[in-house]
Amino acid sequence: MKKFLQKIIWISLISFYFLQIERVQAIVPYYYFPTIKNLEKQSLYLGKNAYQLLYFGQYEDSLNLAKLAIKINSKDEKLWLILAEAQIAKKQYKNALNSLNKAEKLNSNISEIYFTKSNIYLKISQQTKAKIALEKGIKIEPNNHKAIFQLGNILLMEKNYLGAIKLFDKSIKIKPDFWQAINNQGLAYFENNNIDLSIKLFESAISIQENAEPLLGLASCVRVNDNKLAIKLAKKALAKDPKYVDYDYREEQLWGEKLQLSTEILLQNEQLQEDVILAKSKITESS
Repeated sequence: MKKFLQKIIWISLISFYFLQIERVQAIVPYYYFPTIKNLEKQSLYLGKNAYQLLYFGQYEDSLNLAKLAIKINSKDEKLWLILAEAQIAKKQYKNALNSLNKAEKLNSNISEIYFTKSNIYLKISQQTKAKIALEKGIKIEPNNHKAIFQLGNILLMEKNYLGAIKLFDKSIKIKPDFWQAINNQGLAYFENNNIDLSIKLFESAISIQENAEPLLGLASCVRVNDNKLAIKLAKKALAKDPKYVDYDYREEQLWGEKLQLSTEILLQNEQLQEDVILAKSKITESS
């Protein structure tokens, strides 16, 4: 009887012990600790969303998401690039350059880093640094016709017309229907006093896309020898894009002094006054 009672007591104690364990497990919360792989996956998801918001013009939300993605994972150069793009959209150029420097330290073999840097340097009027950044990017991606074109534009700003023409030509060889490069060759040749070649290039650009810029450029080239055609082309150009009536806007598009002078003379023609007034009114309305 004594042994039987001892057995009962032991069974009770063991049962109580296990019941207490279950009770403790029931009240202690379960914590999930994500792996590094899961965190990286989540940061890329946030980065992708930040880029989409940037595309849709939601710059503040994009910037906040990109910052959060970087906090989760600061070792992915793609996230630093996305953050830089969001900072550029918010005109935070110094911060964007810092972000791009972080990306470059992680991976210096990404051409987009240098192309984006060049874009910032142009915005803050540092052409020399923009040129150096573009050249680095082109070494990595030698067939990027847009980057070569942009480098040509910098030479055009520097009035290095022959150098610019060579780069535009290189860009066109990569992409033969790149009318912007053909157009800018026309700009460069005009400043280099080769008006006949400018005419051919503007005509070639128009044959690819009838854009206001080569239309007005061609009009300015032919105004002396064919005034009737010049008027017709200028009317069409201003109807397509009224902004080209403005001297400063054309200067932003890298029109040189000689072509600007020729265009100003053309736009003073009596037959264009209604078109000029209408174009200027449209610019005022949109501003």
